[in-house]
Amino acid sequence: MLPPTGPGSPQDVPPLPGQFPVDPDTLPGPIRDELRAPDPAVIDTSATELRDGVNRCPKCGSTEIRQRAGSDQLICLYCRHEWSSARVEEEYGLGDGIDDLQGTVIASGAKDIQADAASLRTFKCTGCGAEVVINTNTEMTARCHWCRHILGVNEQIDSGAVPDAVLPFHIKKDDAVARIRQFVNKRQLFALKAFKQEFTPENVLGVYLPYMVVDARASADVGGFGEIETRRYTRGEGKDEKTYYDADVYRVQRHVDFTVDDLTLESSAERGNLNTKANTNNVINAILPFDTKNAVKWNASYLVGYTSEKRDRDVAQMHPRLEDQLLSIARAQVQDSVRRYGRGVRWEQEHLDVHGTRWVAMYLPVWLYSYHQPSRTGGLLHYIAVNGRTGETMGSVPVQQWKLILAALTVGTILETLAIWLIGR
Repeated sequence: MLPPTGPGSPQDVPPLPGQFPVDPDTLPGPIRDELRAPDPAVIDTSATELRDGVNRCPKCGSTEIRQRAGSDQLICLYCRHEWSSARVEEEYGLGDGIDDLQGTVIASGAKDIQADAASLRTFKCTGCGAEVVINTNTEMTARCHWCRHILGVNEQIDSGAVPDAVLPFHIKKDDAVARIRQFVNKRQLFALKAFKQEFTPENVLGVYLPYMVVDARASADVGGFGEIETRRYTRGEGKDEKTYYDADVYRVQRHVDFTVDDLTLESSAERGNLNTKANTNNVINAILPFDTKNAVKWNASYLVGYTSEKRDRDVAQMHPRLEDQLLSIARAQVQDSVRRYGRGVRWEQEHLDVHGTRWVAMYLPVWLYSYHQPSRTGGLLHYIAVNGRTGETMGSVPVQQWKLILAALTVGTILETLAIWLIGR
């Protein structure tokens, strides 16, 4: 039986296993390349010593462990012993070899999420034998209700709940509250009355947000036209006076090879949704960067006292966003070489080749305050965010439109009056 031809046939779409055999050489280039591409190399970052869910103090064996506020240290609440997890970059060599990256390399916590993976995890408490259930959709640690042992989800599971690394909070809640209060106070004049009445920054929450941290090796070609001004002159008089420019136009082409170290990309579709009609998620990008070089190996004890969100995007889904960021970096790389074109360069062609990437799933710390501004169209969710490491603060405050309009009219009137007075002089 001969394989069918035509639109939708195996010549255009790869067949399912066991169907008509097709010579890969006859397939379209993108499909052929995808079939022949090697599977991503995986770096195993799982914490085998913590798979039973118990993180014990190395000195006394207690499980009463949490992060020491303001540091990357873990502290035993029973004997006060302190220790720290290894930095993930040093432990697995994630800072090396960027110049030699080839293909796709992923850490085990960044593997594709299995759609049928259960969110509930059951652990057998080693203290008393009771079974403890943890819902990874809402929490990563739980306490045994019989012996009070603390258990955490440290084993990397197919639901995408456990990343490779975590960057612990350094900014304490009191500091975050003060920064948010200061941010709002500077904008009180135009703030919505209901917002000022209901503003309670003590309700700020510490949350670990899911990111992919990417190393990449790429090259880019850009082409376009640049202009150098040669003459400037005016014609006409009074209101009819116009300024004209003469310029030499040049075809400009540039090629750049570059590497990127620790580019952070949101791995949550909800947080990556920058629909400004519904929310102000984009403020989170304004508090970048994070010092991801200091991220430590995953340990659920760092999440005690904080909430977290689970990633829901895989590496393949994030490639378009990565390529967009890499092209922006490439444009910035060539800027110094086109400064002589005083009238600017209009780029008309762009081409990017990504030679190799390395993906690491990571939790990054953010203090969040939210406020819902109701309206007839559903309202807008405002966020004020504080970088949990640097304290950088950015946010959105709902404003009263009539105050803005009044201020604009007042300023406009003052400027117009001043202009008339100057003309009269």
